[in-house]
Amino acid sequence: MTIGILCEPSYESRVSLLPGNINQLKKHNINVAVEAGSGSKAFVSDEQYREEGAEIVSREEILKNCEIVLCIHPLSTEETSLLNKDAVLIGTYFPLAQNDLVNSWTSNGLSTFSLDMLPRTTRAQTMDVLSSQANIAGYRAVLMAALHLPKYFPMLMTAAGSIAPAKVLILGAGVAGLQAIATARRLGAVVEVFDTRPTVKEEVMSLGAKFIEVEGAADASSAGGYAVEQTEDYQRKQQERISEASVKADVIITTAQIPGRKAPILITEDILEKMKPGSLIIDLAASTGGNTAKTKNNETVIFNQVSITGNSNLASGMPADASKLYGKNVFNFLQLILKDGLLNLNFEDDLVKGACITHQGEIINDRVKQSLKDQIN
Repeated sequence: MTIGILCEPSYESRVSLLPGNINQLKKHNINVAVEAGSGSKAFVSDEQYREEGAEIVSREEILKNCEIVLCIHPLSTEETSLLNKDAVLIGTYFPLAQNDLVNSWTSNGLSTFSLDMLPRTTRAQTMDVLSSQANIAGYRAVLMAALHLPKYFPMLMTAAGSIAPAKVLILGAGVAGLQAIATARRLGAVVEVFDTRPTVKEEVMSLGAKFIEVEGAADASSAGGYAVEQTEDYQRKQQERISEASVKADVIITTAQIPGRKAPILITEDILEKMKPGSLIIDLAASTGGNTAKTKNNETVIFNQVSITGNSNLASGMPADASKLYGKNVFNFLQLILKDGLLNLNFEDDLVKGACITHQGEIINDRVKQSLKDQIN
């Protein structure tokens, strides 16, 4: 059994596994092949991989020869066709919004696992790439805001006068949102938080933030930490409360997403027009459309003197630690599907079945099946 690690696209700085994981795999009679330069953006050299027992090879060799291929982002259609029919592809592919990609996997007979589809259960925590990377994203979002905001975050009292603390509004109290709260509070900001899940109120308040309550939210307990669609009456009340908080905010960090659907617009154009000049928004839901009416992914838009930065890949900006955490998640998942150095796919295991998207020309994941049916209908 040989596992191959591929270089990621130019916009990605992370790598699927760091050298520290290689030796652990070798102990289980698993060979590792690494595409030359894979870890360079994460400050890991080919020589470091070699020292741990990995072989440095070409991209084509990995695609054609490795039984398991690790790449964070999807391969092109051309590269997918080079994979061995029995190959297993593992990464984070967000298949609910990738119908063409899923269809290409089934036509090629590939076994594919997307770790973002793992059930959000206690047992899956050590493999939860969404949480490990969202933690970094929430942290970096606040640092970006502090760097670009034209005022201080903390309250300061000086001989030249007093400075009021920055007001930060965070929309969504998932992993990214909670880390953003903690970081903003450490920097001295006053923080308000909105989330459709009343159950997170205690956690938000324990971090020193104020929780904005709106009654009548739909139950989101089974949504894996994501938002769910709400009633029109709730959305109206939600918009009123968010508008009130937004016009007072210096910084807004948005994180709300719904799996397989466009991100909900929480900051409308009307709200943007009322916001303070010089205020800014960091939108972590940009890859699915964003939570503002003006978000563009991987761009900063200035609207009515409000800066709106769309970035769904902030974790890539801290490639050393992001790769370390991501690699540990991947390694733990590999332990689930390997036994005695051989592939052992047990589809009775809810984690294996939940993460598996396609296998032997069929779609395995029930949520992906339903998503494809909904698209057809």
